[in-house]
Amino acid sequence: MNNTLRLKGQFGRGKAQHPGPPSLPANAVVTTNQIQDRIDDLHKVIAYWKTQPAFIDPLVEVHYRTIVAKSNRIKRLLSSHNKSANDSIVGAVFSKNHAGKPCHVITHYVKMETIKSTLRELEAAKKILAHHGDSINNGELASITHDGLAEIDAGVGLSKTAFAQIIRDVHYVEHFTVKNYIDPQQEHALVTIYDTGRDGLQTVALLNRLGVDVNGFNLLDTTTINMDPNQYRKLTETAPYLVAMSLRDALELKFEPDSKQVEDLFTPSIPMPTNEPIVGVIDTCFDSENAYFSEWVEYHDELDPQVGTTLEDRIHGTEVTSLIVDGPTLNPTLDDDCGRFRVRHFAVARSGHNSSFTVMKMIRNIVASNPDIKVWNLSLGSCLESPENIISPEASMLDKLQNEYDIVFVVAGTNKTREDSRTKPKRIGAPADSINSLVVNATSIFKEPASYTREGPVLNFFRKPDISCFGGDATEQMAAWSPQGVNLTTGTSFAAPWITRKMAYLIYVMHFSRETAKAMLIDAASGWEKISADNIKVGYGIVPTKIEDILTTPSNEIRFILEGTITSFETYNYRIPVPMVNGKYPYMARATLCYFPKCNTRQGVDYTSTELDFHFGRMRERGIDSLNNNIQGDPTAYAYEGDARKLYRKWDNVKHVSDIEKTRFQPRISHGIPYWGFKIRKTERFDPPIDENGTVGKNAGDGLRFGIVVTLRGMDGRNRFEEFKQHCQLQTEPWIVEEIDVHSNIELYQESDVEIDFDEDKDA
Repeated sequence: MNNTLRLKGQFGRGKAQHPGPPSLPANAVVTTNQIQDRIDDLHKVIAYWKTQPAFIDPLVEVHYRTIVAKSNRIKRLLSSHNKSANDSIVGAVFSKNHAGKPCHVITHYVKMETIKSTLRELEAAKKILAHHGDSINNGELASITHDGLAEIDAGVGLSKTAFAQIIRDVHYVEHFTVKNYIDPQQEHALVTIYDTGRDGLQTVALLNRLGVDVNGFNLLDTTTINMDPNQYRKLTETAPYLVAMSLRDALELKFEPDSKQVEDLFTPSIPMPTNEPIVGVIDTCFDSENAYFSEWVEYHDELDPQVGTTLEDRIHGTEVTSLIVDGPTLNPTLDDDCGRFRVRHFAVARSGHNSSFTVMKMIRNIVASNPDIKVWNLSLGSCLESPENIISPEASMLDKLQNEYDIVFVVAGTNKTREDSRTKPKRIGAPADSINSLVVNATSIFKEPASYTREGPVLNFFRKPDISCFGGDATEQMAAWSPQGVNLTTGTSFAAPWITRKMAYLIYVMHFSRETAKAMLIDAASGWEKISADNIKVGYGIVPTKIEDILTTPSNEIRFILEGTITSFETYNYRIPVPMVNGKYPYMARATLCYFPKCNTRQGVDYTSTELDFHFGRMRERGIDSLNNNIQGDPTAYAYEGDARKLYRKWDNVKHVSDIEKTRFQPRISHGIPYWGFKIRKTERFDPPIDENGTVGKNAGDGLRFGIVVTLRGMDGRNRFEEFKQHCQLQTEPWIVEEIDVHSNIELYQESDVEIDFDEDKDA
């Protein structure tokens, strides 16, 4: 077996390129009739808002013709002298255009004067276009932006650049309108309203002026409000355009029907804890009196002490924690060789129905009060499907906490209920739609999706779950410790703890960053087979049981990791010396990139704020020959936004590229440059300032961390591990090569936590 290598070296940095002048697609034509249609749309929008309360500025929906790239969103229309159109976005969903194809619908919150100013500019652009033949194509537009026309400024006060921007915007916009459809709610609901720039007190005041009687206790944050049916009905009657999303306020625990008690009860033995890593568990209550491992658990009951707990309230939480502490003892065939873990257990829910609103408030306080915990297990989830076009409030909060506290949540993928059809698909429920969390689904002993598993994607795009592991099914169940002894049970709730154990081991014992640890698990789960149609249920694959199979590779494979921080537009290294044989590379290859971007609920389906475009492969004169033929950024090719999302996972925070194992494999040729390389290009939804050095943002130290895991598989069966190490160390600019040895890291971890007595010599 070969150990994993960590390569440390110098990464190159590249500056962002300034965009060219506004242009149209090759065959596009914009006419005066199209401009007039947009003028008519905005007149209707103004007429509507004249009937609404003056203390709310207009919300305008922009329906695009297709799924648009950030660069093709409107720039001139709905912009003002001190605010770009991109800055006024408060929501984005996917819908269907007039031809029934997917398209963006983006909501803007603007001043009435901004709409009127846009109307004046549209009228001016129409006048110019009418003067030049009532239509314009890309070539004619280019002649204006490059050469200019003397007549363009005559009498209309519109520069040639502004005119070109308007023409381009008109092409991509199908129509403007105001939202009027609202989902009904018959129970307490978590309601997300569009961000109007108000703080919590101002949001309460706004709702009260609209006749909705709420107070500060109803608010989770400035845009998420817990409402009863009467409050919600009043809001939808007076201001339906404010509602971005509404979800029933329900977090429920449903146990699988085949869960049963072991008749021949036994109590395992366990030593006293020492310096084992501490994992956070947020769940139902813990049975501290009867659990044989209670010394390993620091228990905090966050529930109302005036409301008593029942036996049922202690089952789920006790079982989950038992697996994290001592799962291999209870399930010897699932022994992962990760040892035991201490747990800091927080009770935030009871069996059955719970309020998501209440639970979320507790989770936020718990994480803030326990900054030493870096890995959290959350096996709670909603029976409802996650929304298609907006992130759930629960998931949004987890993503925000992970960004603020440098932590990772391992979240159960949620189960179908007893009433749900085992054959009819059902989307995963909140908070398993959290983008940054590691979401885990369950499989049977036959490595097939368990009958109760639900599926992704999230926001019509993001792949969830991330990975899967055994969670039990009708054929074979999992043993967990309950208040009554050993219980046989099934569910994603009990698959997640096994991944939590591995994540904790990689972070606490092996000292990986959360980005690299996540990439290691996904890379190991993916293997060399084509990701099947079941990826909507199993994610990137099933994680190996043994931690050794994640940290080491067979003798014909080389695995190495690259870590860094993105502080500029482009980060790269083009000198990875992969060994050749007779001028060719006899390897299959795969690479996984993970990062934890900031997320913005205002962007709706465009939820992640940062995109890392990932290229990895053999070097050639024109750059990298990417494994997945990534053409993004290639000046000789163009990738439509929909294709880029589908083929290259644009805007996803996990990038995985891989060869697929075939019966016949042909070694790769060298392009004349004896190296492999990687390149990462960073794009922000909201454009931060870029200084003369190409640094993005105000502070270079505020960059985005990433972890890359690369696996090379020699198809000739040879072991080139040592050869690769030597090549790395003999470079002109050598890599620092660290061989990650499991046993050495365990010893280092144990020694690092030894208490040293510094008592002075009494005889001195």
